Amino acid sequence: MTSSTDKVEPTKPESEQDDFSQADQPKESHASDSSTLKTNPIENGAPLESSFDPDDGADLEPEDEELRNQLLRVMADNENLRKRTEREVAAAKKYGPFSFVRDLLASLDNLEKAISLIPENKGEMDETLKNILIGVDMTGREFASVLERHGISKINPEGEKFDYNLHQAMFEVPTNEVEPGTVVQVVQLGYLLHDRLIRPAMVGVSKALEPETSASAED
Repeated sequence: MTSSTDKVEPTKPESEQDDFSQADQPKESHASDSSTLKTNPIENGAPLESSFDPDDGADLEPEDEELRNQLLRVMADNENLRKRTEREVAAAKKYGPFSFVRDLLASLDNLEKAISLIPENKGEMDETLKNILIGVDMTGREFASVLERHGISKINPEGEKFDYNLHQAMFEVPTNEVEPGTVVQVVQLGYLLHDRLIRPAMVGVSKALEPETSASAED
C-alpha cells in the first residue's frame, strides 16, 4: 500500500518527449561534423592521393617544343620564299627586255648615224628622197619614244665628269680648257635599263696639258 504522501512524478506528453529528442539530434550531428573536419586531410596538411602522374606529360614537352620549332622554321621558310619570289617576279618584269635591247643596240646605232647625216635643209632635194629622210627621222623619234617608255635611257655624258660606272674611256685628250677627267668626246652612246647598265658610253677624257720644258721653251 502506498502512502498518500508519496508524490507521483507527472509523465510528460509524448509530443514533448519527441521535441526533446529532436532538439538533442543537432548536437550529435554537429559533433559528428566537427569530428569529420578534424579528420580532413586538407586542413591537417596531409597529402592528397591522386592518379595524375606528372612524368606522363613531361615526356611530351620536348616533342611539342620540337614540333613548334619545326612549324616556325617552315613558316619562316615559306615567308622567305614568298618574298624572294616576289623580288624575282618584279626583277623579271623590270629587267626582262635586257638581252633583247642589247641585241638591238647595233641596229639602233646605225639608225642614229643615219639620222645624224640628214641635212637640215631639204628644200632642194628630190621629193622622194626627202620623204625617205623624213620617214627615217620619224622612225628614229618613235624608236626613242618606245625605249623611253620601257625604262631605257641614253647615256650621253659629253661635258660631264668621267664616271667609271657608266663610261668607258677610249682615249685621253690633253687640254687645259676643261678640268682633267672631263668627257670631251662621245664616240658611242651608252644605254641604261632603269638602273642597270646595258652598255657603257665610249668616251674620250681630258687630261692636263703637260707644261713645256725649259729646253723646248728656249728653242
